[in-house]
Amino acid sequence: MKPPRFDYVRAATLAEAHAVLAAEGGDAHVIAGGQTLVPLLSMRLARPKVLVDIMRLAELTRLEEEDGVIRVGAAVRQAELLSWPRLTTRQALLAAALPWVGHAQTRSRGTVCGSVAHADPSAELPLVLLALGGSVTLSSRRRRRTLAADQFFLGLMSTARREDELIAAVSFPTAKPGHGYAFREFARRHGDFAIVACAAVVTRASTRLAVGGVADRPVARDWGDISGDVLEAALNELAYDLDARDDMHATARFRRDLVRRLGQATIAEARLCLA
Repeated sequence: MKPPRFDYVRAATLAEAHAVLAAEGGDAHVIAGGQTLVPLLSMRLARPKVLVDIMRLAELTRLEEEDGVIRVGAAVRQAELLSWPRLTTRQALLAAALPWVGHAQTRSRGTVCGSVAHADPSAELPLVLLALGGSVTLSSRRRRRTLAADQFFLGLMSTARREDELIAAVSFPTAKPGHGYAFREFARRHGDFAIVACAAVVTRASTRLAVGGVADRPVARDWGDISGDVLEAALNELAYDLDARDDMHATARFRRDLVRRLGQATIAEARLCLA
């Protein structure tokens, strides 16, 4: 299929992008890498009147570490973050998850912020952002604000971004001493969206597990230093709380089993990083 007609604005400045969004509201869509939006346009599942291209805005191309976070601008491609020399040492969870995001071809075009903006509940980057307690910076003509990940993701492909706002950057906290990190995913094929994905962040006294692919958004659960039967019971409770549904990819029962088994394996792997 062909996309519906739309106007195209290649923003020369951030102020121009803000002005178009303020004028057009919900009729305008921001495009960066286009790996999600272009297929939606072609299938006519998205019908914007205006596309605002932000990929040439220098202020959105920054990838930098400051104040204990890795700040990723809206025009930074996934492949660029994956090839950042300090990624593995500065945030192992992000380094572990990125190779599971699509394929090399899509990562070379797709942006980190674009994946967060789309908010697919099976996507890896929103899951990691939530697991790490990261944040999303939104900007518009009138304001600039920052939301924690658990405030930004509202539901199935639904976020707290207002119609006149764009995502300027996302911030992933860097690795902290005494913390262990791990990521695991089960999908039909490598590069497909996850049937279930788990991200774990642990210390000697705490356990945090985030799960994607089951509920309508990624969900994180925090416990103390639990193991054995107590951990099994906690994972079983989480598996049911996520309210899994049957679909063409997996049954609800299979997803609950994956949450229990994959969750336990991910936590165990993260704890090995503490040694």
